[in-house]
Amino acid sequence: MDTANSSIPGLVSDDLSEFTEQIADQVSSFVAAVTEVARGEQPGQAVSVLLLEVSQLLLAGGRLGALADVVPEAVYEPDSPSVPDEDRLREQLATLLEPIDVYSEVFDPYVAGAAPVTCRISDDLALIVADLTHGLEHYRAGRLVEALWWWQFSYLSNWGLTAGAVLRALQSLVAHVRMDTPLEKGVESLEPEPGPPSAAS
Repeated sequence: MDTANSSIPGLVSDDLSEFTEQIADQVSSFVAAVTEVARGEQPGQAVSVLLLEVSQLLLAGGRLGALADVVPEAVYEPDSPSVPDEDRLREQLATLLEPIDVYSEVFDPYVAGAAPVTCRISDDLALIVADLTHGLEHYRAGRLVEALWWWQFSYLSNWGLTAGAVLRALQSLVAHVRMDTPLEKGVESLEPEPGPPSAAS
């Protein structure tokens, strides 16, 4: 795999390969786990599994965020990148999570007076998987720096915020169940609004 076009301070070629492989393993694990959950074969474990997987993904995201900016010499993007079956995944998750899919979130707490945005866990997870899969395409084609650049860029611009919001929603659901406190009346009738836009490829 070519790592010669890296300009990441503090990372030599071997370090970059190992770091990128670790991120790729975490990303692949998340995509596989969400896809498996979406099949609906174990609905009673869905929230717990998703909570664990999103938490682990954000650990990978934290490592990407702490890394110096990844700047490949020339950003390579395929002319016709394959698109994961995002709609199918979204529909499967929406069916599985139907009673608890909708939640509200303030995406940027540093914007004064920002109003909560109503979202869907199913939409957010499908968008995260799409972002991560795009980076996996680079990685599997041997473009390590481009994969790392994409995962870092999309973490900072899109899936990091989205995953953080999903994590809070899932943690809240688990807390409600474990503490035996019902969700507020009307939560299921919230109308979803667009969240932050997906990072452009």
